[in-house]
Amino acid sequence: MSKRSATVALFLVGAAAFTLAGCREENVDAQAFPDLQSCLDAAGTGSLFSAEDCRKGFDEAATLNAETAPRYDSLAVCEEQYGKGNCGSEAQAVEGGSGSIFMPLLMGFLLGNMLGGARGIGAQPLHRTADGRFTTPGGGTSYANNTGRGKIGAGAFTKAPTTIGKPPMTRATVAQRGGFGASNTRSTGGTRSLGG
Repeated sequence: MSKRSATVALFLVGAAAFTLAGCREENVDAQAFPDLQSCLDAAGTGSLFSAEDCRKGFDEAATLNAETAPRYDSLAVCEEQYGKGNCGSEAQAVEGGSGSIFMPLLMGFLLGNMLGGARGIGAQPLHRTADGRFTTPGGGTSYANNTGRGKIGAGAFTKAPTTIGKPPMTRATVAQRGGFGASNTRSTGGTRSLGG
């Protein structure tokens, strides 16, 4: 092998290693709360977040929930995915929403410290699923509970596609997709538990 081709080969190996390292998802410190008050109660007592972070995060999660929560054409279809009592009409969650479209209720929210302490806070709504777990609107990862803290992939804070104005899912589209929008979700690794 000539000196030039050896240098090119080393460069390519180095570039490939750098590219692979860049593909690894960053883990961020995160904490889940069942409601705003539980976040406010925890703020300043070893929590990752301040009271202001809690308020902003809750507002962001509520906004994201209104924009990205899966929508269904009947309460029965929604409750098949999320469980009895875990769904409501779009009109309850979104100003000007339809009373004939149903979506999962906000059952908590996830906060993530996206910039390693530089006050870059990410938030996601949490929905309770029919099996008692919790998931974000994208549905890629489910969590065993809506309380606790841990390190999770930054991808958990990627905004799901908007569902406002899209046709609601029917029993047939849910069956075709294998659950709540499964064909549109990314798989990020099954059920996780956030430690206390």
